[in-house]
Amino acid sequence: MRIALDAMGGDFAPGPIVTGAVEVVSEHPDLTVVLVGDQEQIEAELAKAPNAPRDRLPIVHASQVVGMDEKPVEALRKKRDNSISKCWGLMAAGDVKAVVSAGNTGAMVASALFNAKMFLPGVRRPGIAAIFPSHQGPIVIIDVGANMSPKAEDLYQYGVMGSIYAEAILGVKEPKIGLLNVGSEDDKGTDLTKATRALYQDSPLADRFVGNVEGRDIYTGNARVVVCEGFVGNVLLKAGEGAVEFLFSALKQEFGKLLPTLPPEVGKVIGGSLKALKTQFEYEEFGGGPLLGIRGACIICHGSSTERAIKNAVRVAATMAEDKVNALIVEQLAAKHGVAE
Repeated sequence: MRIALDAMGGDFAPGPIVTGAVEVVSEHPDLTVVLVGDQEQIEAELAKAPNAPRDRLPIVHASQVVGMDEKPVEALRKKRDNSISKCWGLMAAGDVKAVVSAGNTGAMVASALFNAKMFLPGVRRPGIAAIFPSHQGPIVIIDVGANMSPKAEDLYQYGVMGSIYAEAILGVKEPKIGLLNVGSEDDKGTDLTKATRALYQDSPLADRFVGNVEGRDIYTGNARVVVCEGFVGNVLLKAGEGAVEFLFSALKQEFGKLLPTLPPEVGKVIGGSLKALKTQFEYEEFGGGPLLGIRGACIICHGSSTERAIKNAVRVAATMAEDKVNALIVEQLAAKHGVAE
């Protein structure tokens, strides 16, 4: 399987991006990762890995990069030879089955939106999913930044796509779906959330829809798919990342004071337990968030992604393409009869 990787996307590109590509193709002989970006810089990074399978790491040169702080649409129009657009062009042409980037998220989404034929049949707007931990295992939050002004139909479709992703990739059988809201009561929320709730209640997913879910209840896992508008989801995602970083930093500081007073074997147990706990919260485990609703597969990674995150993102992208996630999305959207916009 061929996957396009934006070698210039991310805060530390191309170093960890290329290293992650080398690691994933070394571990998976069936994968070819097309490195898209400045050829000279990519070649310099590949030279650091003389044993890399170069025949499965071809380079497609792109002379321009969309910066993390640039306005997406403006940058895409001014920089026609950018690495993000070239990745999408490869997928639109059928040369690759998936796209992976740690670059400008807005540019990744906008580039897909510019090419209407990249949308799956029946999909109004793609949505970005994120994996959160819960007491019952990983859950899917969608949307976390692709669609800032959704309609109720979009939020319904996100529930369809998120549940298919949860089942195919996370192994959650018939996941329950919840709607993020300010209260669990039926009459709470905005006109958008009320209209969305009505859509779910009169749809093929009615028996799996648990209703409104408050922010504090996300981590119970009672809903394995939580639907929200992109603005709210992005705030939720970044607030969660900040909270985890603060919590483990504080724990490390406190245990740093305590560990010298404990027997070495006890310190090792505590340290191992904390490391295992932190792993549940790290985005690197899944590499990034899938952009659902487009042809092929797309994983949007964190800007500060390490080689481990890139390796896992490519692996997940390949799994999405192989598991026919998109075919299931099209099938289930077509099965929604009698639900009005």
